[in-house]
Amino acid sequence: MTVIIIDGSTVISFVNDETHFQRSVDDAFASLDLNNDGVLSRSELRRGFESLRLLENHFGMDVTTTPEELTKLYDSIFEKFDLDKSGTVDRKEFGDELKSILLAIADGLGSNPIQMLVDDDGEGRNFLKQAADLEASKIVSG
Repeated sequence: MTVIIIDGSTVISFVNDETHFQRSVDDAFASLDLNNDGVLSRSELRRGFESLRLLENHFGMDVTTTPEELTKLYDSIFEKFDLDKSGTVDRKEFGDELKSILLAIADGLGSNPIQMLVDDDGEGRNFLKQAADLEASKIVSG
């Protein structure tokens, strides 16, 4: 676990740094594309979101969600990523939607810094931690 402090500008800077952002998107996509066919299926994207464990608890309290509710939720997430409605999510769709999500987070944060405890999975898939790391590297080198 790692503690990070970010605000909207941290996230915007990360998204606008094409090299770092694209590398992060490519790495995340590759880790989700289990069969290496260059697209994400509904089940591959779902497994990725399940691994984030977003629905297991809410502010430390266990949350019970029925399988039907989970399927409906993951289907709606997939539909949001599948921009061309092809039934799969390609790398560009994945990156475009992640960018939209991160910019929405940045907008919500504004200039108000927040402190977060993030799970460092060892694979570098946490985009907010990567944003904080990029900002820290610029401060150190600048």
